[in-house]
Amino acid sequence: MLPSGYRAFTAVVLSAGIALLPVASSAAEEAHRIASSVVMFKTEGGARITAHLVRPEGGDAVARPAVVALHGCGGPVNRRGQLTERHADWASRWVAAGYVVLFPDSFNSRGFREICTVPLDRRPIRSAERAVDVAAAAEWLAAQPFVDATRMALVGWSHGGGTLLTAIRAGGPVANGRFKVAVAFYPGCRVPARDAGQGRFALAMPVSILIGAADDWTPPVHCRQLARRVKGVELVEYAGAVHGFDSPASRRRTRKDTGYAGARGVEVGTDPVARAAAIELVTAKLAAAFAGR
Repeated sequence: MLPSGYRAFTAVVLSAGIALLPVASSAAEEAHRIASSVVMFKTEGGARITAHLVRPEGGDAVARPAVVALHGCGGPVNRRGQLTERHADWASRWVAAGYVVLFPDSFNSRGFREICTVPLDRRPIRSAERAVDVAAAAEWLAAQPFVDATRMALVGWSHGGGTLLTAIRAGGPVANGRFKVAVAFYPGCRVPARDAGQGRFALAMPVSILIGAADDWTPPVHCRQLARRVKGVELVEYAGAVHGFDSPASRRRTRKDTGYAGARGVEVGTDPVARAAAIELVTAKLAAAFAGR
């Protein structure tokens, strides 16, 4: 059942063909390629959202657990239309574990490749819009014969992490028990924390927030406030880590091209220790959530 005010969703496959997406290599992982297809679904409001679907081999014979994965402000794909290194890296890990993975492309579907470089007050796409995409993605997956609708997870990064918090808030688009587990990587917690302080934000399900203690793009101070004010928030901080710490091989550097921090910029890049710990934690959480029916 969908929450009151949300209607059924329709979907079609845009491309039955298979595209090969390169997965970034790291010191500990051999680069390989994973097969994906592009699908499309409509939201409750009628928006047509394309998404990248990654599946284990085996066709429709087995109904598998599934992950809805929400991209950050840079979008899910690079200029060649391939999943970015971080997304491909996580997808390859989850597919190896036997999970189906769906990356809704909230930006390109609306005519924008990325919004990282757009000032906050002028961003054309907000978390509230993307939260409706999450609901549609979940219903699309639940209708597929190769997905076990009782075992689904929601994971988001940065802008996608903030979207996740909006989607699973009490009364939100997916406050219907569809997901068994939710993990948000370095989300912007400022607005949810503010709303929680005013008694206007609660969660419909627990969430784990993973963030670098040195993140100056989405500062952890707001997530700490959220964790204190809202029941069901597990906050995990990684000492010394910055934004994008789980990327497989991203040089640590200062970005001055974002619309967030102005001339001073924000620090981003891989933190090998935090990345390894996050992989271990998320792997365990999904395995535990999917173990039962």
